[in-house]
Amino acid sequence: MGAPSNTLWQWDIDRAAQPTRRPALDGDAAVDVCIVGGGFTGLWTAYYLLRRNPNLDVLVVEAESVGFGASGRNGGWCSALLPQSVDAIAASHGRDAALAMRRAMLDTVLEIGAVVEREQIDCDYVRGGTVVVARNQAQLARAHEEVAHDAAWDGVDGLELLDAEQTRERIGVTRALGATYTPHCARIQPAKLVQGLARAVEHHGGRIVEGTRATSVQPRVVTTDRGRVSARHVVRATEAWTPTLPGHARDVAPVYSLIIATEPLPQAFWDDAGLAHGETFSEHRHVIVYGQRTADDRLVFGGRGAPYHFRSAVRPEFDLEPRVFDALHRALVDLFPGVADAQVTHRWGGPLGIARDWHASVHYDRSTGLGSAGGYVGDGVSTTNLAGRTLADLITGTRTGLTTLPWVGHRSRRWEPEPLRWLGVNAGLRLAELADAEEARTGRPARLGRVLASLTGH
Repeated sequence: MGAPSNTLWQWDIDRAAQPTRRPALDGDAAVDVCIVGGGFTGLWTAYYLLRRNPNLDVLVVEAESVGFGASGRNGGWCSALLPQSVDAIAASHGRDAALAMRRAMLDTVLEIGAVVEREQIDCDYVRGGTVVVARNQAQLARAHEEVAHDAAWDGVDGLELLDAEQTRERIGVTRALGATYTPHCARIQPAKLVQGLARAVEHHGGRIVEGTRATSVQPRVVTTDRGRVSARHVVRATEAWTPTLPGHARDVAPVYSLIIATEPLPQAFWDDAGLAHGETFSEHRHVIVYGQRTADDRLVFGGRGAPYHFRSAVRPEFDLEPRVFDALHRALVDLFPGVADAQVTHRWGGPLGIARDWHASVHYDRSTGLGSAGGYVGDGVSTTNLAGRTLADLITGTRTGLTTLPWVGHRSRRWEPEPLRWLGVNAGLRLAELADAEEARTGRPARLGRVLASLTGH
């Protein structure tokens, strides 16, 4: 697959220390637990397994290097977001289960902060919350609806409605009519978190091999290009790369998200732009965008819009879409005109995994010893931690409140075969763009937005 594209996060690590590579698997092995995938899901699972039972022999197998996928490339939101809505969970499992799932995610943001402190991981963790701005009347109506919806769910997400003046106190964007704010998000440097977590896994006795590609994941056996691993428990933690494994071609659809980062910006810019308390930010539009002010005063800004590629293809060249990078830069300048002349120093991207019903899930079959987690739809920094803790409980036979959460054992139906999958996913992306254009033009909620919501279950 080659090295990831020009990520700010990896550059930030490499400039401080010469990058090193862990050795590959050296022939056949036998362990207690083999985890396929060295991203957040795999590493959190290994970490909590070793915390529960330090005597376990845990091996993490990574095809490239730790954090090569979305774990090391994302926008740096450690949030309580889930891809599935609370209403969708309640429809299948009831109100109490839906609230338990939401509260577990809120606790997860704090849990990651606790691990960062305990393991002394320097990853720029600042819990500043998220502000989502409304910049036309349709977006403002959506903001009001979201706050009312949260109130109907006992205010579980702590969502506040900000007026225009309150919004300006947090973020200085153009044409802000208002915003929503939740405290349940932390800004992080994701590559530092994933690297620090990998070191913590090794410190607690786990082993990680890199440059070792799994070609088959079966109950109690992982076959790789470097040898065969026998294990009592096998965890597949491959997210967007899942379709590359035999038998999993239609489990998730890999969809790309792209990001740009500016040079460090002067204090005069931040005096107007705000984000002084580590807030992450977004906009109440249909095409998902996300941003943060980094620890060294850059703007990092990303979003969807890159196409889904036929037959769930994942290739390095898909990380770089000049059309999408240009659109992101225009959107960023529209939000913050003062950034127009700033240099964009880094451009990168990567795939995320979308289940057919936009529902993340955790699985473990005690009879086969096979477990998995994924389908995070880009909300994986925190969701992976909850998944890792849950898998550790399931594997060790520890019955907790996590093992009864409604995403445990959830089965998403498979994606349609091609070309229907290609047509459907890309049509959804186009619908989001058209809905935003309609709302910018009319100021009224787009009819296409309702169609899009019906497709995604939101």
